[in-house]
Amino acid sequence: MPLLDIHQVKNYLPHRYPFLLIDRVLEAEGKDRIVTLKNVTINEPFFQGHFPQRPVMPGVLIIEALAQSSAILASFGLEHVDTEKMVYYFTGIDKARFKRPVEPGDQLIMEIEMVRRIKNMWKCRGEAKVDGEIVAKAELMFTFRQLD
Repeated sequence: MPLLDIHQVKNYLPHRYPFLLIDRVLEAEGKDRIVTLKNVTINEPFFQGHFPQRPVMPGVLIIEALAQSSAILASFGLEHVDTEKMVYYFTGIDKARFKRPVEPGDQLIMEIEMVRRIKNMWKCRGEAKVDGEIVAKAELMFTFRQLD
């Protein structure tokens, strides 16, 4: 049973199809750690061009999935914030590495750990895995802004 299903995830992220890359939150340890899931299907719009003969999920979208997972984790630590009127912005990506392709039919599991928070700036460390094997990892820095 997921901690948050897709309907609840949409309460934490402003992203929508085709850019919402989190289907479920599987685990959360307070404001320190989160595990999320993305079911990668052949119906993803990016597979039409990347690559039709051998579909591969673009690495930048794997990083985006890690970032969206990080944003949910950061939201858990905020009080009195309307998450429907909040936008997260990347401020940096460090140590990004890609280990193997992600293909249709894979379940992408993102494990995110909070490294630090200073005011409205967060730094997280994330790993994306398929079948327990790391496919990508990165350190992500971001901030948020409340929309009027």
